Amino acid sequence: MARGLVKAFPGTIAVRSVDLEVMAGEVHALLGENGSGKSTLIKILSGYHVPDSGSVHVDGEALEFGSTVSSYRLGCRFIHQDLGLIETMTVRDNLMLGAGFPLRLGTIRDRLAEREARQALDRAGVLVDPKQLVIELSPAQRTGVAVARALRRDQAVDTRVLVLDEPTASLPEAEVNHLLEIVRTVASRGVAVIYVTHRLEEVPLVADRLTVLRGGSKVATVAARSIERRDLIHLLVGAEIEETPATTSSEVPIGEALLTVDKLRASALNGVSFEVRAGEVVGIAGILGSGRETLLAAIFGAVPRVEGSVRGKGGHVIPDQPAAAVRAGIGYLPADRKNSGGFFKLSARENLTLPHLAPLWQMPALRRRRERAECERWFAQLSVRPSGRFNQPLERFSGGNQQKLLLAKWLRCEPDVLLLDEPTQGVDIASRVEIHQHLTTTASHGTAVVLASSDVAELAAVCSRVIVLRGGRAVADLRGDEVRMDRISREAHGSDARRRLA
Repeated sequence: MARGLVKAFPGTIAVRSVDLEVMAGEVHALLGENGSGKSTLIKILSGYHVPDSGSVHVDGEALEFGSTVSSYRLGCRFIHQDLGLIETMTVRDNLMLGAGFPLRLGTIRDRLAEREARQALDRAGVLVDPKQLVIELSPAQRTGVAVARALRRDQAVDTRVLVLDEPTASLPEAEVNHLLEIVRTVASRGVAVIYVTHRLEEVPLVADRLTVLRGGSKVATVAARSIERRDLIHLLVGAEIEETPATTSSEVPIGEALLTVDKLRASALNGVSFEVRAGEVVGIAGILGSGRETLLAAIFGAVPRVEGSVRGKGGHVIPDQPAAAVRAGIGYLPADRKNSGGFFKLSARENLTLPHLAPLWQMPALRRRRERAECERWFAQLSVRPSGRFNQPLERFSGGNQQKLLLAKWLRCEPDVLLLDEPTQGVDIASRVEIHQHLTTTASHGTAVVLASSDVAELAAVCSRVIVLRGGRAVADLRGDEVRMDRISREAHGSDARRRLA
């Protein structure tokens, strides 16, 4: 399919002589750390980037580089993390928007449109009602609708290659298997599927073969079920690493209460109360709809409170005012880093320093030398790559490095309480380990860290306590030996009622 692809940007070679072959009916996992060249390769296949050399053929036909029309006509379809669905429209209408509605004399043929929608959904193995609004669907069902839209037959060409870029990155654990079934169904129809993921546990469940990229080069292509996880990690990072640090929080003296949440009601939350002390790493667990997704935003003031109170080290935090939370010593890194976590058109330097300019200010201007030294310190401390690119826009860093920079922004402010929603979502293994290590180190210095995550393994690895939400209420406060993946999952799904919050 792809032969000898090379793509260079100023100062870096993103793709180095990469070959990639994907067979019809195969699910081929494309793996690599952030910055390994995966995104550049996909953009070449889509017609967005023009490579410096190499070729791409789909079913024997050459791709015209730099032409998205050529990619589409060859049967290449792409599904990104932003699905591009209109939530207030029906499933049927979302399916029709791309290739068009069936018409008669300028009028939509409703029955035919619904029949075509059902056929597209059936082809993808998605069991939803075409008349249902997208906003009413689960995350996995929404991704399934995007897959069905990509597979919908039109007059140009059937789908030959389907590229799924991190399709499960934002899915709760219970929804992942549903989506993997949809992917396998698509491949069984003879479509070549390129499946990009950082979740290594998914690879043997869904993929036939896998290709690993590192530093822009292809390292290996192997059968997905023939390689041990440890060997795969070695291919990805070039050295053996510990996937998750040992939880050291229990060794840190627990200090005064830095965050007290009392009977908080907001969105799906229904009277949540808990306390976090200095030195703790407290996890927040729960399935989709439990309130886990909105708890930290409600504490910070990004989601309106209905009632209840939040108290920081310096006193009560004014509701619905994030600026008041910051003044109270609370920092918050949201799950949606692109839309609310940072300023992606601004430079890394500006994202790092804007929240706390006082140490850099000396009338009548910023001290640029001091600002540069500050950037150098945080780039080095969090191993941000490429190093020294302080003036590069945040959007041009890889996902893992973006997350490190946004974390550094808050660490630099030295908050008493650090709230993090899905801090390693869509982040590669090496960056994930580094972020976990920074969180445990931050807690050891006396910060109260609260981590909300749909990844039960992450919570079990780094948290000294895990508070489990179900139905908008805190139903369990797990500590010590209770902080295990199986125990967290049972509590989240309501199948273990022994340990309850008072």
